[in-house]
Amino acid sequence: MLDEQTIAAIADELVEAGRTRTPVPLLHDRYEGMDIEDSYAVQKLWASRLEAEGRRVVGRKIGLTSKAMQAATGITEPDYGVIFDDMVLENGATVEWKRYTHPRIEVELAFKLGADLKGPGITLFDVLDATEYVVPALEILDSRIEMEGRTIVDTISDNAAMGAMVVGGRPVRPHETDLRWVSSLLYRNQEIIETGVAAGVLNHPGTGVAWLADKLAQHGQELRAGDLILAGSFTRPMWVYEGDTVYADYGPLGTVTCRFV
Repeated sequence: MLDEQTIAAIADELVEAGRTRTPVPLLHDRYEGMDIEDSYAVQKLWASRLEAEGRRVVGRKIGLTSKAMQAATGITEPDYGVIFDDMVLENGATVEWKRYTHPRIEVELAFKLGADLKGPGITLFDVLDATEYVVPALEILDSRIEMEGRTIVDTISDNAAMGAMVVGGRPVRPHETDLRWVSSLLYRNQEIIETGVAAGVLNHPGTGVAWLADKLAQHGQELRAGDLILAGSFTRPMWVYEGDTVYADYGPLGTVTCRFV
């Protein structure tokens, strides 16, 4: 494992990379023996640096929960990151493309918790009982570390590539519909690019939230009432460019859209 001084140096490097929009070289190439726990330590310290600047944590994101995303990245286990208040955008948002390092879009469901979830031993049914509502969301992926050749070590350190999220559509209670069968059509500039079904996330998107609660417990943390949880993408990431309009149709759950300028 890395020593505290090295972890602090990496966290500071990533803070600066976020400010300058200049990704740093791959961490696993530079720090031999760096493991997953080192990466979560980097992420935690990086997040605390941003909290000290006045940003507020409002939830968590889960990544790499579907076969589509694992195949797209070559990484075969889930990870998580933090969501800050200024990362949550309203439906129809105009997004500054240059704010992110060549952003990509993923199609997800977001869980708004009405009760705490403290692992270990959290089940899907615990998640459904604790959820106030589920709502469609788009995740905007960002990168503070080089993309090509990433491993799980790089992805976790990079806050699981979280950039921002756009929340929209129609919120539903978790027992009002079979969340496994929620589907979405993802368009870029009126052209359909990706389609997916929420069961692609660990057979049920709530299973990802249960995984997160148990994983956080290993790090002495828990999910709290009011947290917003991005449960993981059920499509491959879609590249977006300046001038692009993104539109996701979730059928009965409504639509989510944003435009990059």
